[in-house]
Amino acid sequence: MALLENLVLVFVAGFITALATGLGALPFFFFDDIGDRYNVVLWGLSSGIMLSASTFGLIDEGLAEGTPLEIGVGMVAGVALVVVAHDILMDAEIDPRQYEEADFKKLVLILGVLTVHSFPEGIAVGVSFADLGLEGGAELLGFTVPLLAVFMTIAISIHNIPEGTAISIPLRSMNVSEWKMVWWAVFSSLPQPLGAVIAFGFVSYAREFLPYGFGFAAGAMIYLVLTEFIPEALDIGARLPSGGKPELAGGIVAGVLVMVPLAFI
Repeated sequence: MALLENLVLVFVAGFITALATGLGALPFFFFDDIGDRYNVVLWGLSSGIMLSASTFGLIDEGLAEGTPLEIGVGMVAGVALVVVAHDILMDAEIDPRQYEEADFKKLVLILGVLTVHSFPEGIAVGVSFADLGLEGGAELLGFTVPLLAVFMTIAISIHNIPEGTAISIPLRSMNVSEWKMVWWAVFSSLPQPLGAVIAFGFVSYAREFLPYGFGFAAGAMIYLVLTEFIPEALDIGARLPSGGKPELAGGIVAGVLVMVPLAFI
């Protein structure tokens, strides 16, 4: 029963991060359009948060559990999985504008593509719950939750907001209703609770692989930041003065400043 309760808690944490993606669509309830400057800052904020979470959360915790070599092997594996999965699905990239009229087969394909991007983040949440129930955590709903798990859940949730905005922009151009935009934004992150549960279950029963798990999650997220989040921000900011680089840098610094204190609580 305890295992089931733990799995449910981890699933709920992953689902919260998925729901946070829907927040990215909320500005469209009040505005017809979202400025490029706003989007660049959000992507920068997201990048700073994820880099902080990976460095001060996952890698630091991994070093407490294992050796730098084990962390390094895990990071390489995380990067490799994202690269391979992305290459396999590269020709099947889905434009969010196709969501509304997608049939069942297309929805399966869409979910497969989205898994490449959101599954590693779910793994990060699941791995961070490895010490669930042990001393030193925060008391929450009758559970002793590791502070790292709280840290990662907050980090992934904040990160998901600009992703929700990015998904909603093309849907807005199709006159899709605001609530449907929220739904599709949340849908894009549904692999996260699944990844969280799988990762938690694995590291709970194979703790000797925990350092590799921390490294895997950190490597995957850092790689996504460097190859997708930052390039996406620069692409959006191309029409801004200085190419949006000041906004991006400001967002990254703000993300680091927001999350670093949480890493030392």
